[in-house]
Amino acid sequence: MFDPKTFSSEIPSESTTTSSHSNLKLENSWAQVLHKEFSQDYMSQLKQFLVDEKKAGKIIFPKGDEYFAALNTTPFHEVKVVIIGQDPYHGPGQAHGLSFSVKPGVPPPPSLVNIFKEMHSDLGLPTPNHGYLLSWAQQGVLLLNAVLTVRASNAASHQNRGWERFTDAIVHALNDQRENLVFVLWGSYAQKKGAFIDRKKHFVLEGPHPSPLSAHRGFFGSKPFSKINAYLKSKNIKEIQWPLSNL
Repeated sequence: MFDPKTFSSEIPSESTTTSSHSNLKLENSWAQVLHKEFSQDYMSQLKQFLVDEKKAGKIIFPKGDEYFAALNTTPFHEVKVVIIGQDPYHGPGQAHGLSFSVKPGVPPPPSLVNIFKEMHSDLGLPTPNHGYLLSWAQQGVLLLNAVLTVRASNAASHQNRGWERFTDAIVHALNDQRENLVFVLWGSYAQKKGAFIDRKKHFVLEGPHPSPLSAHRGFFGSKPFSKINAYLKSKNIKEIQWPLSNL
């Protein structure tokens, strides 16, 4: 029987010697899809890397019970849209397991600010007073980072440790076992990660990253939100309600 505790139960918390992650759960549909990954050597090596990071006193974002928040919030058979990010935010209080999202009370980072600007331009929606994208995830938008952890204040510090292979398995499973999904690939990193996606089965929306460094190269004006909903409607799939209520 698959038990995701075998992945996280030996990773110590920041403040105690007892694991704070022993209650980590993985939503059942994803557990069935991904169970073989947890028996692979690369996942054992990844777990050991995280153990060593914690033992060395490193602070890791997000917290352990949020590593798989994207999967737990959006079950496999409920996914309609996949938005692929790169790394979790590495500032205090920012990352919580959903790509591009921050919790209420945390100022939206620049890329998310630009996403909201484009949402306003595309759909005429007001800019919310927060950057908490939970309602999108609950409607079937899988907010998936390619790497699921990061060392505090050290961007890209957990790249090439195994997470990319794990999240590749997620994208492969969605590509192979589902139909009529929308894959949103902003920036060259996401586009490389999604290069194998079957364009005959799914709608792939590519464009520049919403980062301030690249948003003016074609992200602004790309109208991704209306394009996503137009595709879903064409397949008789319930559209995403993009407005975010103020908190």
